[in-house]
Amino acid sequence: MAAIESRYNGIWFVLPWIIGLGAFTLYPFAASVYYSFTDFSVLQSPQFIGLSNFREISQDEVFWQALANTFYYAALSIPAGLIVSLSLALMMNAARQGQVLYSVIFYLPHLVPATVTAILWMWMYNPEFGLLNSMLRPFFDVANEIRKSIFPAVAIAMKTDPTIAWGPPAWLSDTAWALPSLVFMALWSVGQSAFIYLAKLQDVPQEMYEAADIDGASTLQKIRYVTLPMISPIIFFNIIMGIIGAFQVFTEAFIVTKGEGGPARATTFLPLYIWDNAFRYFRMGYASAMAWILFVIILALTIIAFRLSKDRVYYAGK
Repeated sequence: MAAIESRYNGIWFVLPWIIGLGAFTLYPFAASVYYSFTDFSVLQSPQFIGLSNFREISQDEVFWQALANTFYYAALSIPAGLIVSLSLALMMNAARQGQVLYSVIFYLPHLVPATVTAILWMWMYNPEFGLLNSMLRPFFDVANEIRKSIFPAVAIAMKTDPTIAWGPPAWLSDTAWALPSLVFMALWSVGQSAFIYLAKLQDVPQEMYEAADIDGASTLQKIRYVTLPMISPIIFFNIIMGIIGAFQVFTEAFIVTKGEGGPARATTFLPLYIWDNAFRYFRMGYASAMAWILFVIILALTIIAFRLSKDRVYYAGK
């Protein structure tokens, strides 16, 4: 009797979580499947239209551009985030003193809300008075002076047309720099990944480094043949999380472009285009279809990553 009562008490304790899971996760998940096959404007009842949404998506040029932008962002941000966070972790692990202080400094940006981070970087990217261009402008001035001294024709041309002078990028207003600017912005919060790497680095047996020293291994060889294999599970974990995060990038692009995905749709990512169709054009069925395509892409990339990691990730005891 006591066992039955204890079981019911457990059910009562988890019931709020079960209700929340069903109402805010499982139901929207199932509803989006149905809506992806309907013409649903939110203001009217959904009308079943079969695969029409998916056929329209296949001919939607903006969708393909948004998908290409998302892949481009992922191709830049995932390797960059991996390299920067691992480098920070290696430096913190090698520090003899102040390791806790460095950990706090590098982790703090991760605690800043994404909206605040985006607003901060909008100021830093400002082409006129932003911090980055204020730092870069003296270097471009020197480069222009060198150009004018080597090529007198350039000096004459600059007097009549100042626009030919080299200058710092326009960052978010330049189609070539807008997307890389968001990638650079994403590196602001790699402290969490670096902190995870640091915890795993401190778990690597020192005996392995001592054995490598006896064999005459250099610092790079120890990183290549000892450190990276031993922390490979964490590297793989961060790659998976990076794939999921990169293909769901939304807040930063939405804030810095005021929801427009500009300039010339250079930062229109697929999540942003899904949001546009759902909440700006009220095409919830069309947006649901694109959301499921995004889900399938993330799932496929995750499966590929698991397949490729089978012989490349070292798990202790296996």
